[in-house]
Amino acid sequence: MDTSLFALKKLQKELKDINEKGDVSFTVDLPDPSNFYSWTALIEGPENSIYEGALFSAKLDFPKDYPLNPPRFQFTCPMWHPNIYPSGEVCISILHRPEHDPLNEKETLDEKWRPVLGVKEVILSIQSLLTSPNTDSPANVDAAIQFRNNYDEYRKKVKSMLPSD
Repeated sequence: MDTSLFALKKLQKELKDINEKGDVSFTVDLPDPSNFYSWTALIEGPENSIYEGALFSAKLDFPKDYPLNPPRFQFTCPMWHPNIYPSGEVCISILHRPEHDPLNEKETLDEKWRPVLGVKEVILSIQSLLTSPNTDSPANVDAAIQFRNNYDEYRKKVKSMLPSD
């Protein structure tokens, strides 16, 4: 089976499983029902966090060789977080390609993408990242500095940006 056909079958199964089981704090959908390589997501803010009660919109774009390589994940709503670029793209090990990076010796291969992972694991990892940012490797340096040095101001800024109903 070629990789793009395998990717398509896996994506169809993951979409169906997530939407039928309903055991997660997010939903996924296809903006274009004929394109299984581009998804949208609505993600609940984690309980007992400054994000609790908010719904965050995001998109996932999958490579044709998924699950050999990870999807690209991007919030489509404003986010203020040490590990989220101003563009909304998330910087988290689980979304990094499974290859050695000489510029990032701290990140081991077992922290990076593996083909046994899927959308559920990606989104759950991102929800966890919302409550426990990695300020040692920030995508948004200003947010990381504010998180470390003035958490009250950080919290206020996050709260001011939360999506409202």
